[in-house]
Amino acid sequence: MSEVRGEPGSGTEAGARFFCTAGRGLEPFLMREVRARLAATEVEYISGKVFFTTCSDLNMLKKLKSAERLFLLIKKQFPLISSVSKGKLLNEMQRLINEDPGSWLNAISIWKNLLELDAKKEKLSQRDDNQLKRKVGENEIIIAKKLKIEQMQKIEENRDCQLEKQIEEETLEQRDFTTKSENFQEEEFQNDIEKAIDTHNQKDLTFRVSCRCSGTIGKAFTAQEVGRVIGIAIIKHFGWKADLRNPKLEIFIHLNDVYSVVGIPVFRVPLASRAYIKTAGLRSTIAWAMASLADIKAGAFVLDPMCGLGTILLEAAKEWPDVYYVGADVSDSQLLGTWDNLKAAGLEDKIELLKVSVIELPLPSESVDIIISDIPFGKKFKLGKDIKSILQEMERVLHVGGTIVLLLSEDHHRRLTDCKESSIPLNSKDSHTDEPGIKKCLNPEEKTGASKIVSTSFEARNHEFLDRMSPFGSLVPVECYKVSLGKTDAFICKYEKSHSSGL
Repeated sequence: MSEVRGEPGSGTEAGARFFCTAGRGLEPFLMREVRARLAATEVEYISGKVFFTTCSDLNMLKKLKSAERLFLLIKKQFPLISSVSKGKLLNEMQRLINEDPGSWLNAISIWKNLLELDAKKEKLSQRDDNQLKRKVGENEIIIAKKLKIEQMQKIEENRDCQLEKQIEEETLEQRDFTTKSENFQEEEFQNDIEKAIDTHNQKDLTFRVSCRCSGTIGKAFTAQEVGRVIGIAIIKHFGWKADLRNPKLEIFIHLNDVYSVVGIPVFRVPLASRAYIKTAGLRSTIAWAMASLADIKAGAFVLDPMCGLGTILLEAAKEWPDVYYVGADVSDSQLLGTWDNLKAAGLEDKIELLKVSVIELPLPSESVDIIISDIPFGKKFKLGKDIKSILQEMERVLHVGGTIVLLLSEDHHRRLTDCKESSIPLNSKDSHTDEPGIKKCLNPEEKTGASKIVSTSFEARNHEFLDRMSPFGSLVPVECYKVSLGKTDAFICKYEKSHSSGL
């Protein structure tokens, strides 16, 4: 069982223990991100969750891009014993609170420290801004008075000494007033901190419980029943008050056949809900993961030839600003949506938009460094000659050594990896109609037997998958990840151009 230790931002080596929820398949991206962005240690994962230890403050934690939600960990332990009776299961749930109250109190202490440190930094920042404004105002007053003195000197030179004394007296009075004002603001700031501490006093703490139950536990109890049991145990043990509408503290519990996890949400708004995206298209965490896989460097030329609402470009430009971005789409409505998103995010000067077809890009051959694109899913896009043309055009504009990152549906991926050089049609809706000339795709290798499945193990980087794939022209497969889009799954695939295509 894991417990929370240390205090974030307090300088302790241990730090605090957190976990993030993530879309299935995005765990490798989140693990890399917490290591790079938060200098996290003890990083581990279970399906849909990544656990880590860090000393980072709230400002840094807010910057996580591949996570759905962030939690301060209270407990992580083996699953409850599902083979026992309902009564014993209820006792097991209560033991989550009663057995180790120290982990709860320690987590609450860290949670309070996180909030107070964040409030303190915000107050200090506001005070610095106010002092800067006051100094600017004082300088303007002094400059105006100096100009007045110069004018008066020309008119009445005999009154110089009197005017200088007057200015000095006024300046001394102003400094005295400023010092008193700063002392008063400092007292107010200390009072605010004390009030914040009193507000988070555990005797007055209000809470609610949010539950997720799956597996055999989910069959035996509803989330509401589990929440009620946990809530009553918390009230009895700690004396906190339940408040379902506007609690100061939320307790998150996830019980299934693999683990039991208890935590405190650090932010009320999910990290995946980007404030800078006006109209959502592709899930922001998926878009960021694709951009991160592309290894974008400053000065690069990045293209999304089917940009849709521009989510990939928005995520990339926010994270890697010193890059030339171009988004292309054939749809007026999509481009208008992209433009609205760019304006809302303040990126209209960072990303250029083009209304062009993906198979007729107005770009010189080998002129693009990176291509990142979500290949459209569903009925609007048919696999057939178009997919071959799209890949050929991407290959043409990409320079040697360049990178392509694509989001492919399961159908796209299966047919691109399993199609043969024979006349197997690529259009799944018309399997009896052969389309002549469609013999070359990402993997024209002859195969027999069942279709291969890409391993979801991101530590091994899909060696078996990569070894058995053949390139399309000059494109060589590098990495592939199966990810969840909610109701359906998809594949994030990365390719590199190894030599000139000759197209």
